Amino acid sequence: MSIEFGSIHNYYEGQVMEAVRDAVSDGTDSESVADIACVALNHLPPRYIRHDVDMRFYLSPEESAEMKRKVHIAVEDAIRFVVAEGS
Repeated sequence: MSIEFGSIHNYYEGQVMEAVRDAVSDGTDSESVADIACVALNHLPPRYIRHDVDMRFYLSPEESAEMKRKVHIAVEDAIRFVVAEGS
């Protein structure tokens, strides 16, 4: 049996990257952006999936809103942490 792991990923990765891009200024260096994303992801539970469309289809509107809220909080906390560590 051959198992293909290439399509498996954490659903939160895309959500966090989008939230980080929206939250940081254009002048933020790429190292800080990566640090912010890593810190935020480490504060969210893993949600491994094969296809994003499956996750969007099966989530209720309430679950989707709750996930977005958790991502927003994790990213804001990560920004504060990375900025504090860099000072």
